[in-house]
Amino acid sequence: MAEAHAAVAFSFTVTPDGVDVNLNHEALHAVWESGVISWKKRIGKLKNNFHNGVFPASPLSLLFFVTIVLAIKTAGWDASMGVINVLHLHVPVVNSYSYSVGQYLSTLLFALFLWLVTIMTIRYFLKLLLTYHGWMYEMHGTLSLRTKLWLGLIRIFGGRKPMLNSYQASLPKLPVPSLHDTMQRYLESVESLMEEERYNRMKKLAKEFEDGLGRKLQRYLILKSWWATNYVSDWWEQYVYLRGRAPIMINSNYYGIDALLVKPTDQQASRAANLISIMLKYRREVDREELNPIVLNKTVPLCSAQYERQFNTTRIPGIETDTLVHFKDSSHIAVLHKGRYFKVYIRHKRRLLEPIEIEAMLQRILDDEAEPVEGEAHLAALTAVERVPWAKARKDFFSKGKNKASLDAIEKAAFVVSLDTENIDYDPNDPTALDSYGHSMLHGSGCNRWFDKSFTLVVFPNGRVGFNAEHSWADAPISAHSWEVMIEMDRRIGYRDDGRCQGTMVYQPPNPIRLEWDFPKPCLDLIETCRIQAQLLCEDVDLHIMMHSAYGKGFIKTCKVSPDAYIQLALQLAYYRSAGKFCLTYESSMTRLFREGRTETVRSCTKDTCAFVKAMEAKADNQELIKLMKKAAGTHQNLYRDAMTGAGIDRHLFCLYVVSKYVGQDSPFLAEVLSEPWRLSTSQTPHQQTDKLDLNKYPDRICGGGGFGPVADDGYGVSYIIAGEDTIFFHISCKNSCPTTGAHKFGRLIEKSFADMKAIFNK
Repeated sequence: MAEAHAAVAFSFTVTPDGVDVNLNHEALHAVWESGVISWKKRIGKLKNNFHNGVFPASPLSLLFFVTIVLAIKTAGWDASMGVINVLHLHVPVVNSYSYSVGQYLSTLLFALFLWLVTIMTIRYFLKLLLTYHGWMYEMHGTLSLRTKLWLGLIRIFGGRKPMLNSYQASLPKLPVPSLHDTMQRYLESVESLMEEERYNRMKKLAKEFEDGLGRKLQRYLILKSWWATNYVSDWWEQYVYLRGRAPIMINSNYYGIDALLVKPTDQQASRAANLISIMLKYRREVDREELNPIVLNKTVPLCSAQYERQFNTTRIPGIETDTLVHFKDSSHIAVLHKGRYFKVYIRHKRRLLEPIEIEAMLQRILDDEAEPVEGEAHLAALTAVERVPWAKARKDFFSKGKNKASLDAIEKAAFVVSLDTENIDYDPNDPTALDSYGHSMLHGSGCNRWFDKSFTLVVFPNGRVGFNAEHSWADAPISAHSWEVMIEMDRRIGYRDDGRCQGTMVYQPPNPIRLEWDFPKPCLDLIETCRIQAQLLCEDVDLHIMMHSAYGKGFIKTCKVSPDAYIQLALQLAYYRSAGKFCLTYESSMTRLFREGRTETVRSCTKDTCAFVKAMEAKADNQELIKLMKKAAGTHQNLYRDAMTGAGIDRHLFCLYVVSKYVGQDSPFLAEVLSEPWRLSTSQTPHQQTDKLDLNKYPDRICGGGGFGPVADDGYGVSYIIAGEDTIFFHISCKNSCPTTGAHKFGRLIEKSFADMKAIFNK
């Protein structure tokens, strides 16, 4: 409560006898504690920066260099080839001492210089090694001699015990693909989707663009790639996310759900307290960079830049563009319950509160029978609808007084917790139960999730949990990573027999602070309008969560096919059976092999995919179908690898389009390409990103994954997670207002596709 006390920590009055100064010692102590925490963080940051600055070498290696150089110098040899003597003669600070002391200091300076040069050389060499991606294309075959040598060098120069950001400076930049290659890849990706006349027209437009305006735009893009850390990521965040004026609820935010086969407790406050405590300790690990970076195949590191803004982050609405604001620290969380908002402190005397202490505070909120003030219960609807009305309302009604103070408490919180009042659960005998779960996580009522916050943790009365995350600060794998850690640590910490938190109360935590609001009539009218709009958006979502347990990656791997490619083929087969045609398909891939990389698109509907689907519908011979499947899967895997290694199509075209707008020259080719709808938008949620979750030992810990809303009005959004050996969860969304789509219908077609594809291996 330091910031509350600071306002009254010091006061004075002027009297005829002089100035009477009053100091509140308790408040000053709180201010002191806050300052100590702040300075400890700064010192820790400096320490981490030094460690990362010399990585992959160790700070102790400086001592090794100094010892060796001093030993050689003492033995009468000059390994510096005269540099030490030059330093002694020409560095003023050194030559002011006696000869022996000067020689000693000169030797130290030379050792330091040699150490720095060695570190820079090793880091540059490591960066060169990480630009090699041939290993990815050999993963499931015999490794070439070149790749074996590369692996050996990576293990030698890759460093030991890295911190979260240790590899950042060694990661290569995302390369700009050649214009010709991107044009060729684009034309190949749409050839099977367009009629011959339209394809020939696009081929002509692509040729004109490549020979004309494209060259100019490419030069600007190459210039940006030299100057910027990543030529895509800042524009992607700005133009795809922050400049979008449409509602972020459903259209941008995504969600995650619980591990469905287990439920550690049915106590709402207890489950919430445990998870809040785990998330705060996870935040501390991120701040201190104690979280291990993700390393593919225990060899190749991924970029960790996105972790920084997971906590203490909010999206601020603007008229033309939103702003993503990240606060260095936060000492509280915001809690929403029955339409009321509370500020809950999470520290006491330089330590994080224990779960049992957080539980006591949350229980007070649950026991509080006070009603929300007028407009408070639907306040979050402002964050759910179009951005411009919210931006204007924030300026008009939340720029001063208690409204500003309360809004600050939400926006500056570490994260938001919603203690819901209606139970949601998994019921194997009721398929609609999971659908309700998904609806609650994706949008809730439209008024009980703060959609601008980096994430909202949702806890139901029966102990089930989930989250809703804003998308601009990071991509889903970052949230999935923390969620995986949270679910597993929740199991390890556990609960008492009565379902309550472990531990003993040693400190009576402060009462939650009820946030106060004062809404004028125009603000109340706007909140009600937004509530109605949010409700309409929610009602238009058709969402189905399907747990496919007939078989999973265990069987798929026996077919010698990539599980992801197999699932993508099943989705294409399902869509073709639904629509009678193929469509432009988006599959999200990551580019975190590069510094500040985010995502790239895999255009997974290929000529080979179409050939396999048509052969399936024509009931071709099984051996022919298997041959076509493996060919299509191989093509898909190569496209995925290309996307991961910077040879994708869509981010390059997107950046060329942005440059064209900056130079004021429109391109008919780019305008048409970027207006093509993604009627099938897909994404795989990664599982087991850490070694904390052992599904072989605890198979019931499989996570249900998460999902997102449809991208096109007449299309589907499909997210899937390969959970263990025998289960795949699908999260299917579309719009009720579209007469040609249906989430349950598409789910049934996916199941039939899986059954039919398995049958070709069983006959």
